[in-house]
Amino acid sequence: MSVSLDYHPPTEPWLDILYQDKDIIVLNKPSGLLTNPGRGPELADSLFSRVKAEYELSQLVHRLDLSTSGVVVMALRRNAERELKRQFAERLVKKRYLAVVAGRPETLSGSIDLPLAVDADRAPKQKVCKLHGKAALTHYRVLQHLSNSAVMELRPVTGRSHQLRLHMLALGHPILGDAFYADDKALAAAPRLLLHAAQLQLQHPYSGKLLDFSANTDFISASGQLNWPTTDFAC
Repeated sequence: MSVSLDYHPPTEPWLDILYQDKDIIVLNKPSGLLTNPGRGPELADSLFSRVKAEYELSQLVHRLDLSTSGVVVMALRRNAERELKRQFAERLVKKRYLAVVAGRPETLSGSIDLPLAVDADRAPKQKVCKLHGKAALTHYRVLQHLSNSAVMELRPVTGRSHQLRLHMLALGHPILGDAFYADDKALAAAPRLLLHAAQLQLQHPYSGKLLDFSANTDFISASGQLNWPTTDFAC
């Protein structure tokens, strides 16, 4: 992952733990913190390295982008790691994101089925590629129309890199604050990427019990209530 050397991850709280038992730990990752360490000592701080310092056997099972906030689950035992990775690989984990996008989508709900591939000339950016891309499917719903933006609920079926950011761009409504894909106006409309992993539903790796985790963010609650009035922007 290519990240600017000007990396100053948030430190308060050091770890926002939503749930923990002997098998898993669930956290609310803030925007601006890497999920796993990057290359070089200046990028060593990450959600995973913080958890690893306290739980030596912890293992990553999925990731969020640097700029994306929200729910992340990690395994605390090897057997739990294998089972959680199986659930993600078989698309059994249900994910719900919240975003604020530029413009007002005319279609209030729908699905985006566009394959994605790395953009070799502009890595780590991705691109829609029907010839060589991997299948990517996102269901979306408009929760609230603002004067020139909208609060969206996004439910990805697949988990491709930058999937939600590219699918919203393909819909004609880039996510506000997206430094990779938004135009200048949409980028300047927010001090961070307005994308949050609000909910994660999975089976406990040992008991099989259905677990449902959610987390609020600074710009919108997990229920979809906008609480940051500065996200709208002028035409």
